Amino acid sequence: MASKRDYYDVLGVGKDASADEIKKSYRKLAREFHPDVNKAADAETKFKEVKEAYDVLSDDGKRSTYDRFGHVDPNQGMGGGGGADFGGGFGDIFDMFFGGGGGRRDPNAPQRGNDLQYTMTVEFKEAVFGKETEITIPRTETCDTCHGDGAKPGTKPETCSVCKGSGQQEVVQNTPFGRMVNRRACTNCSGTGRVIKDKCTTCHGAGKVKRQRKINIRIPAGVDDGAQIRMSGEGEGGLRGGPAGDLYIVIRVKPHEFFEREGDDIYCEVPLTFVQAALGDEIEIPTLTEKIKLKVPAGTQTGTYFRLKGKGVPKLRGYGQGDQHVKVTIVTPTSLTDDQKELLRQFGGLSGDAVSNDQEHHESIFEKMKKAFRGE
Repeated sequence: MASKRDYYDVLGVGKDASADEIKKSYRKLAREFHPDVNKAADAETKFKEVKEAYDVLSDDGKRSTYDRFGHVDPNQGMGGGGGADFGGGFGDIFDMFFGGGGGRRDPNAPQRGNDLQYTMTVEFKEAVFGKETEITIPRTETCDTCHGDGAKPGTKPETCSVCKGSGQQEVVQNTPFGRMVNRRACTNCSGTGRVIKDKCTTCHGAGKVKRQRKINIRIPAGVDDGAQIRMSGEGEGGLRGGPAGDLYIVIRVKPHEFFEREGDDIYCEVPLTFVQAALGDEIEIPTLTEKIKLKVPAGTQTGTYFRLKGKGVPKLRGYGQGDQHVKVTIVTPTSLTDDQKELLRQFGGLSGDAVSNDQEHHESIFEKMKKAFRGE
């Protein structure tokens, strides 16, 4: 297995980090490396790495297993409990070493189709308010001509004469430890237990065909980045009358240029002039649905937050909405006229914060600093 970075290092948190700390770090990094925002060549790779780390560390069970065993190769059969999953007991362990299936599984039994995953990118407000849309996915479906059995209409598959329908062959070997029986897939029927002499001309004996499928989906209001929507029976078709798999739609939400989201709450930052902050003012604030008036009291300091109740994201499960939090930042003007500068000097004089550009003033300040260093 390829070497992977430690999940805690990926998210930049300690091993004792709380769930909130992990979530906060994930949101920050996900916004930073989102491919729609970050155009660097490795941005998508880093975004996937961050998402993978969060998927594990945000789940208590997966995190516990990761803390005990670290990265686990899924091909090694490591289950959620940290041990190898051998299923039915000693017989399956024996089959692991000698290549058989124990003959317990019927190769002709109906088989469920594979699940599919589709990643959908939506706009920020589409995730907030939901939307209905149509997607097209490629998938395999049961052949309509042969109804999934792979045989030409009017004919049927025949039972394999070599394995007698079991799908397995037994090879007997004499070893120093005794007579050993090795079970393997039948080479005549490829383990299916059936032989199709007259194959369906549509699917060529596969029982399934590839198609482009259009599906209508509804994205619920309040869905967040990384959420999954399960659509039962919209995966790939089953075999021999088996049910279809499921379709999992993974939601990716584009960042917004003004709003940021934390759970069901919305955050934004608005600028204030020095005059507005000092004297107070009523300003117009954009929300997700409208513009509203916000009263800023006199003497407001930069970094102050104001809460707009019920102006956040609709709760995905339950009733009501989150809040909008508005942070005000006082903006210092970078270009002043002579009249404006003079007025500020007059204000500084009245408030005891006079500013002077003459040499005498600078020298007096310098002398005071030297005295301070000398301890005078």
